[in-house]
Amino acid sequence: MATTSTTGSTLLQPLSNAMQLPIDQVNFVVCQLFALLAAVWFRTYLHSSRTSSFIRHIVATLLGLYLAMFCFGWYALHFLVQSGISYCIMIILGVENMHKYCFLFAIGYLTVCQITRVYIFDYGQYSADFSGPMMIITQKITSLAYEIHDGMFRKDEELTPSQRDLAVRRMPSLLEYLSYTCNFLGILAGPLCSYKDYITFIEGRWCHLTQSGEGRKEERQCDRTEPSPNVAVTQKLVVCGLSLLFHLTVSKTLSVEYNIDEHFQATASWPTKVIYLYVSLLAARPKYYFAWTLADAINNAAGFGFRGYDKNGEARWDLISNLRIQQIEMSTSFKMFLDNWNIQTALWLKRVCYERASFSPTLQTFILSAVWHGVYPGYYLTFLTGILMTLAARAVRNNIRHYFVEPPQRKLFYDVITWAVTQIAISYTVVPFVLLSIEPSFAFYSSWCYCLHCAGILVILCLPVKKTPRGKNRADLVPLSQSKKFDEQEHSLGHNSFSTTNNVCSQNQDIASGHSSLKQ
Repeated sequence: MATTSTTGSTLLQPLSNAMQLPIDQVNFVVCQLFALLAAVWFRTYLHSSRTSSFIRHIVATLLGLYLAMFCFGWYALHFLVQSGISYCIMIILGVENMHKYCFLFAIGYLTVCQITRVYIFDYGQYSADFSGPMMIITQKITSLAYEIHDGMFRKDEELTPSQRDLAVRRMPSLLEYLSYTCNFLGILAGPLCSYKDYITFIEGRWCHLTQSGEGRKEERQCDRTEPSPNVAVTQKLVVCGLSLLFHLTVSKTLSVEYNIDEHFQATASWPTKVIYLYVSLLAARPKYYFAWTLADAINNAAGFGFRGYDKNGEARWDLISNLRIQQIEMSTSFKMFLDNWNIQTALWLKRVCYERASFSPTLQTFILSAVWHGVYPGYYLTFLTGILMTLAARAVRNNIRHYFVEPPQRKLFYDVITWAVTQIAISYTVVPFVLLSIEPSFAFYSSWCYCLHCAGILVILCLPVKKTPRGKNRADLVPLSQSKKFDEQEHSLGHNSFSTTNNVCSQNQDIASGHSSLKQ
């Protein structure tokens, strides 16, 4: 019998017992499936062409709060408290400085909740908790605060093209604000979207404005009928089904914790250790594929997520997609992996931190990502290791890759080697993110003699680093994704042209079945 506790409803406990799954995971999946059906209904019967945006805002908000209460009980009130106080800060303090105070409050409130969950109340038995959705709400609050500051205080010439495009020119009403932060489409597992994209969807202005290509260029496409999301949703649901099946069958037999098993460490050969490390972390990813792809499908089913048309005239429903599975599994560089994992969180880190940092943007971005993820020591070990691996991988790429561009056979050899090295390096880096605690994390690294740490340091010391002037092509300085640029090349597996913030961890660690980060 599944005995895991929940802070939410126990209505589905019989189903939990029958499936031998924790009740909080069952609640999450059932609520997301309900949200999928509600999204279809929302698009069909509350379409913007027949329903006012006021009604759409009301319904989206109430459904979102209901799902939150069902999954997390009275802890869902934290969502309203955090959102409400942040809105008061926006209104009272004015547009000049409110973005700073909103940022500090939202991150601080999230951190306090994470500390109490981990160290004061014993929530270790929960595989999903209320701090997961709060991570998404924190992203939305801080993003909106900076977008309002850009649109209502800063001059246009001071903004980058992306900041100018995302800038919000008027203060949202309370209903619009709550609808954005707590709507049923993304309250449980995201993904993050910009305020302007969300309002455009609610008000049904897709035909007046679509986005395509680099820099979020706007194009008018009113001459087309509204595209149907049915094909995109069906494809994503197939991916969800396969990911869930893999997670329920294969993943449970390949525990990451077995990497630190004393018998395994004492008896396994080095090739066996390397292979099992890769396979165990590979098996840990499908739960994230399931949660994020389902969240994307829910938004698409409601009609949200349409980016525009590709060069072949096919509708693209990847505006707020959070990952690209094929590129992840075929990554031939550390950066390429990060570019395709937890994409929306990477964009958030880029927009609120990296682009605005007055000094050490790379370091500040890694610190913010670690704080946002939570307070487990394993997160910080992963991010520290991630910084080292990122710098080492960049040095190798800058100094060696140009020798293997031609002929094709040499490039194929280079791609195979870099694929293998990248997958092992990623797996090695994120083990503490999965183990969470400091002792087992050091036990793992000790069993590997800190070999990749040493190799990374040697690479950085021995290979010259090409310095890029600050402010010039800053995206090359840190794995910080420039999503729109990459989207133009999203099917080119060998291309590494869009840098993303240190998502070596993606989001929501123990909303595990709910969403996460590079927890693996």
